[in-house]
Amino acid sequence: MDKFVIEGSKTLHGSVEISGSKNAALPIIAATILCSKPCSIRNVPDLADINTMLKLLENMGCQYSFENNTLHIDCSSLKSTKAEYELVRKMRASILVLGPLVTKYNKAIVSLPGGCAIGVRPVNLHIEALKAMGAKINIEQGYIHASAKKLKGTDIYLDTPTVTGTENIMMAATLSDGKTTIYNAAKEPEVVDLANFLNKCGAKITGAGSSTIEITGVENLDGCDYEVMPDRIEAGTFMCIAHATKSTLTIKNAPVYCMHAIIDKIKEAGAQVQINDNTIVISHSKFLPVNIKTFAYPGFPTDMQAQFTAMLTLASGTSIIEETIFENRFQHVAELNRMGANISISGNKAIVVGVKKLYGAPVMATDLRASASLVIAALAAENTTEILRIYHLDRGYEHLDKKLQVLGARIKRLPQ
Repeated sequence: MDKFVIEGSKTLHGSVEISGSKNAALPIIAATILCSKPCSIRNVPDLADINTMLKLLENMGCQYSFENNTLHIDCSSLKSTKAEYELVRKMRASILVLGPLVTKYNKAIVSLPGGCAIGVRPVNLHIEALKAMGAKINIEQGYIHASAKKLKGTDIYLDTPTVTGTENIMMAATLSDGKTTIYNAAKEPEVVDLANFLNKCGAKITGAGSSTIEITGVENLDGCDYEVMPDRIEAGTFMCIAHATKSTLTIKNAPVYCMHAIIDKIKEAGAQVQINDNTIVISHSKFLPVNIKTFAYPGFPTDMQAQFTAMLTLASGTSIIEETIFENRFQHVAELNRMGANISISGNKAIVVGVKKLYGAPVMATDLRASASLVIAALAAENTTEILRIYHLDRGYEHLDKKLQVLGARIKRLPQ
């Protein structure tokens, strides 16, 4: 395992290019299982989670090459429909192969997923939806066993607008008989990106981005050439880095069209933001406290909560941050307090009392976005910070240390 050693309290400058979206690329890669011809997918970030998904598909018989952020993949001749525990345990998004396997090959054995320990994220909504479409499902010894002669289109009512649940059902429905309508569907832009990919391959999907998605099943999906959307969470993270370090940064290739909640809140926190097409220029003006409540899209994303928490430790006042999505997503708080932050937890709220300075300390990353929050704090803090277990960070940020070095950050990756 590696660690980051960061010498903080340094103003950054320059521009950074935002990578492709991890949360869009993963379901799109899973969706290639549905395709009868090869696919070329561009702007795929080089991340641990992406490589885990590719190894999972390779184990099932897919062939691929991945170089310079372009993936060429052919899943037309799968040899296995089993997703093994050893790989699935590393990443929750592995559950996304369930829908494609059942609808294309009429069977699947998929291990119950792992991933970040940020709260209970049950897959019961995925399972109940597939059952409603005619699949027979049993859970045995930690594996989901699913089979169906042919999935049938139906109406699916989701109790909560689950992103991966919406994506799994949407993929399963593309090759089913008849029409499937998903009510209370997730509206996230990554869901829209998946629908756009599937439609380019020949699917018939309408309504993606709204709460009601309709999918009319087709006999076959071809391959296609597709470019993954940029990562709105990475763009938001660099905005927090700029504000926390009192820097001016130019953020290029940002998906501004789906970042309104992030942009509005960082402006409220005292940052100055200029937008030109897909470029954001952000600079520090003053540190103001803000109140934040996480919601499903288009609300403030839970994946930005930890980064804003770190940034707001330096605000001139008290901020209240309410987490409504995951019940265990304040694990970064204890580590930030080790650096001199003044944060207390009350139920699902973090009360962040701003301090004048943070100070370097040895800290430990507990999940992907918590890792990013510690990097933000370390860059703004006085003295040196060691961040352990940064493998979490490598799951979702492409070459973050190298991008920061180009901006002038004093950050080193060293063996732990």
